[in-house]
Amino acid sequence: MTTDAIPVIDRGQIDSAALAEPRLIAETGVAARVAAIVAPVLIDLGFRLVRVRISGQNGCTVQIMAERPDGTMAIEECEAVSRAISPVLDVADPIERAYRLEISSPGLDRPLVRRSDFERHVGKVVKVELAVAVDGRRRYRGSLAGVDDLAAHVRVEDRPEAAAAVRVPFDDIMDAKLVLTDDLIAAALRRSKPPRSQAEGEDTDGAALRRRGHSRPRYDHASHQRTKNKGASRIPPTASHHEGE
Repeated sequence: MTTDAIPVIDRGQIDSAALAEPRLIAETGVAARVAAIVAPVLIDLGFRLVRVRISGQNGCTVQIMAERPDGTMAIEECEAVSRAISPVLDVADPIERAYRLEISSPGLDRPLVRRSDFERHVGKVVKVELAVAVDGRRRYRGSLAGVDDLAAHVRVEDRPEAAAAVRVPFDDIMDAKLVLTDDLIAAALRRSKPPRSQAEGEDTDGAALRRRGHSRPRYDHASHQRTKNKGASRIPPTASHHEGE
């Protein structure tokens, strides 16, 4: 495995505990097998796995979402990670059909999969889907009010008692993500570099982030078209579509 294309980061600058923090929300089935294969490779490269999603749109796409412990991931890092993971998947061969490998960062409307993800985004608007109903509901949307050792607390938007937060156990969460709000976009713009002027052809408001896929760098590894039959045609590299995004 070669990592020459990955920007060098002093290992002393990487929080090893943050890198090894387990996910509370993980995949099942084939996606879980892929996650088990790629997670150690990502850690060796200084990244941590966020999510694996397998989509049947346009053939088959395997999306691996990853990030540095500080939440960053540049497009060139996506490319380098893809080239490191590709041969490992070839050897393990966890998928029975041809697929396209896509590496991406979490983006603004990111999944929340670790306890630290919930802690870092207290006050933000979230969507949560549960495997088991809490207070008669399995889906909640509202402000993330806080986190305890075993659960997140969500102030649900459509409840009149806005001050009362629903306690959502981590063990019952199937999916959780940030909602792309104007406040979230504004915060991202403040953290980013000063935008170029309109004369240079660059938007200076949140519309640009929305059009760019919520500022989520992706690398589509077109060379990773795999087939089980020698005579089968290769899948053309097309734009990927994922359910729920």
